[in-house]
Amino acid sequence: MIFSEETFFSSDGYLVLSDGTFYEIEILSLSQKSYAGVVALGEVVFNTVLTGYQEVVTDPSYAGQFITFTTPEIGNYGCNFHDMESDRIWANAVAIRNYSGVRSNYRGEKSLLALCEESNVPLIQGLDTRALTRHIREHGAMPGVIGVGDPRELAKFATSEHSTDNKDLAAVVTRGNSFEVGEGPLVVAIDYGMKSSIIRYLAGRFRLRVVPATTSGAEILSYGPAGVFLSNGPGDPSALTYSNSQITEVLGKVPLFGICLGHQLLARAIGATTYKLNFGHHGGNHPVSRLSDQVVEITSQNHNYAVDRDSLSLAYGKSTITHVNLNDNVVEGFSLDDARAFSVQYHPEASPGPHDSLYLFDLFAKEVRSA
Repeated sequence: MIFSEETFFSSDGYLVLSDGTFYEIEILSLSQKSYAGVVALGEVVFNTVLTGYQEVVTDPSYAGQFITFTTPEIGNYGCNFHDMESDRIWANAVAIRNYSGVRSNYRGEKSLLALCEESNVPLIQGLDTRALTRHIREHGAMPGVIGVGDPRELAKFATSEHSTDNKDLAAVVTRGNSFEVGEGPLVVAIDYGMKSSIIRYLAGRFRLRVVPATTSGAEILSYGPAGVFLSNGPGDPSALTYSNSQITEVLGKVPLFGICLGHQLLARAIGATTYKLNFGHHGGNHPVSRLSDQVVEITSQNHNYAVDRDSLSLAYGKSTITHVNLNDNVVEGFSLDDARAFSVQYHPEASPGPHDSLYLFDLFAKEVRSA
């Protein structure tokens, strides 16, 4: 469908943060609805991408969070099946400045509001998203509540238990069953919340077996893989208590590549620690320096936690920091030279974002085929 105009309804309400700050909002729906009390709870973060809202909202890494888009106009080109990064929206809410009831794009199959309603996720508009973004930048990501009623009463529900701290959200979003796709050397991918675009890039190079997040290292090795991939995913890496033994069982036996949460889990498996960033990295334009040749990659990122630099240097004899963030010097990549393992904090598959870092999939393929 090239052009479609949508009728939607709105109900007045509030977005209230745990520090008492509140914003007047409109809760959108495709049919007339009546809301009362708490509508949604979650940790409020912001994303600075200009396009690609569908890929962002369907990324499982946003489980437990409210996504605030800084781009003021959202929904203009609709949504389609191919751009889904999972089978639903995993975020707890989507917050925008202004929703476009008119979508115009030859690929548009449904509206963003329809996708939100299918996933039972509230879409809110009307708040000053730039003011909210500035508040989060100054005070950090924090729990929030969307609801109808006295904002002072709603604020009582925006407690720390609704942050992502100490929560194994990977166990919530991981696919329940194993499956295989693609041809070539066998690579086992551990699904901590794996995006569909990552599956496509890997399946274009390997016979890919995707397994649930809690699959043991022994079971992974029983498949006889030529390589192992640690996927992206949501939440606090310290909460995945099963991942340390899972990763150490396979580390050094086959080439290993980790992205985002997988990067953090690899670091923790070798004894390093992770910490929570003040407001995280969420966007499609983060500059990262590749230290081997000082090339700057513009990267897509989505994470609230990071690897502690000092603990990484002490954790493993031959660990090498390979990439750093030019905005805040966060560790964006490291390698374990004698274990044929490497990882990056950012998303080389982008979706959405630039493709400066796609070479990393080819680097992994080279490692697998030369093993």
